[in-house]
Amino acid sequence: MNTKNINKVVLAYSGGLDTSVILAWLQDTYECEVVTFTADIGQGEELEPARIKAEQMGVKESYIEDLTEEYVKDFIFPMFRANTIYEGEYLLGTSIARPLIAKRLVEIANASGADAIAHGATGKGNDQIRFELGAYALKPDVHIIAPWREWELNSREKLLRYATQKGIPIEAKRRGATPYSMDANLLHISYEGGELEDPWCAPDDAMWRWTVSLEQAPDTPYAIELEYKQGDPVALNGHSLSPTELLASLNKLGGKHGIGRNDIVENRYVGMKSRGCYETPGGTILLKAHRAIESLTLDREVMHLKDDLMPRYASLIYNGYWWSPERNVLQTLIDETQKNVNGTVRLKLFKGNVIVTGRKSATDSLFDTSIATFEDDAGTYNQQDAEGFIKLNALRLKIQAGRK
Repeated sequence: MNTKNINKVVLAYSGGLDTSVILAWLQDTYECEVVTFTADIGQGEELEPARIKAEQMGVKESYIEDLTEEYVKDFIFPMFRANTIYEGEYLLGTSIARPLIAKRLVEIANASGADAIAHGATGKGNDQIRFELGAYALKPDVHIIAPWREWELNSREKLLRYATQKGIPIEAKRRGATPYSMDANLLHISYEGGELEDPWCAPDDAMWRWTVSLEQAPDTPYAIELEYKQGDPVALNGHSLSPTELLASLNKLGGKHGIGRNDIVENRYVGMKSRGCYETPGGTILLKAHRAIESLTLDREVMHLKDDLMPRYASLIYNGYWWSPERNVLQTLIDETQKNVNGTVRLKLFKGNVIVTGRKSATDSLFDTSIATFEDDAGTYNQQDAEGFIKLNALRLKIQAGRK
C-alpha cells in the first residue's frame, strides 16, 4: 500500500522510547493521523502518563483500556485448562497476551475507520508474528505497519537522536533502573537482554521483581486450597474470587514463597535461540493444582490424550496461532474434557515448591477406594483377571523375542 493511502493508523502504544518514536515516525513518514491504544493487562504501571504524552505529540484519539478480566478469563484460564507449557518450562506469559492486544487493535481500527495498525515489535522476535497473525485472522484485509522492518533506527542511540530531533519527551533513565528488556502482565514478568544474553551468566538476584529468593522465603510452609469448577479456579481458601482477583492473590502468595522463577533458553519461531528469565508465581501454582484435580476427575485415556496434544497446543500459542482454526478445534476438545473437573485441591507453598497435599471432588471423583484399597476389597476386583491381561499384552513381546 502506498503511504499516501494511509490516513489513519492505530498504534499499540506504551509511552516508552520505542513507541513514542514510532508515533512521531508514523506522523512524519506516512503524514497520517495516529490513534494510540494502550492495554492494561496487569503490568502494574500507571498508564495515564501514556495518554498525556500522546496528546502532547498531537494525538486526538487515545484508548487506554483495562483488559485484565478478559485477559485472565478468556485467554489465561483456557490455556491452563490444557496444562500448557512450552518446551517443558515456559508458561507463555508474553505469548498469551498478544492475541488479545491484536484483537483490540483490529476492533479499534474498525471503529475509528483507520487504514492500518502498527506495532513496536522488532524483526527478530516472536511478537511481530503473534500480533500480525492475529490481526490477519481477524481482519484479512488489514494493513500492518512494522516500523522495525522499515526504518533505519536500529539502535538505542539512533532512537534517542531521532527523539531529540523531533522534540519527543523522553523520560531520563532513572538511577538504578533495570538494564533488561522487560515485559510484564498479570501472568508474568519476562527479562531479556543485557548480561542475560550470555546463557552462562547467572541473573543478578536484584533483577527479580515479584519473587523472593529461596534463602529469603519463609521457613514455615503455607497451606492453601483452590476450588475448581469445570477446569477453572473459582475460589481461594473458601473465598470466591474473580479470575483477576484470584490470579493476583496467587501471584502475591507465590512470590512471597519464592515460587515461579525460571531461567530458560527457548527456541523462537523465527529460528534463533533466546535466553530469557521469567517470574510466573501464580501460574506455577495453577499448573500444579489443575493437574492435581484432573488426576482425580479425568478418565485415564482422556488425560493421556490431553497430554499428547498439549505440546502442539503450546506451540500454537507460542507461535502466534491463537486465532487459528486448529487452535479453536483443540480448545473445543479441551473444554469438553473439563466439564467434570470439579473439586478442591490442597497445596503447600514452601521455598519455591508447590506441593500437593490433598484433592477431593464430591461429585466427579473417579477414585474408587473399594477397588484401589490394599485391604480386603470384598470381591470388587478379581486379581486373577490380571494374569490373562498380562499374557495378552505380552504376546507381541514374546513373538518379537522368538524371532531374535
